[in-house]
Amino acid sequence: MEGTEGAVAEIKTRGQLTIPKRIRETSHLEEGSVVSILPIGDSLIITPKRLELDEARRQMRKLLKASGLTIEELVEGLTEEREKLFKETYGAKKKV
Repeated sequence: MEGTEGAVAEIKTRGQLTIPKRIRETSHLEEGSVVSILPIGDSLIITPKRLELDEARRQMRKLLKASGLTIEELVEGLTEEREKLFKETYGAKKKV
C-alpha cells in the first residue's frame, strides 16, 4: 500500500512529537488538527479524530480570522454563489 511506510520521530522534553511532513500531507493533517492516540499493547496508533461540532466551530473561526471576513460578508458571499450556481444549473427563471 502506497504511503504506509513508517517514520521515526523523537519525543521532545515536554512530550511534544512532530509528525513528519510526508505523513501529515498524506493524512491531511494540518496545524490545529486533532488526533487520537490509542495504546495497543506496546504500540501506539495515531489517527485523525473525527471532526466534532466544537472543533468545526474553532476551524471556522480560524478561517474567518485569517480571511478578514465578517460572518455577514461570508453569508452574503454564500448567497451570491448559491444564486450564481442556481442560474448556471437551471438557467434564468421563466416568466409565466
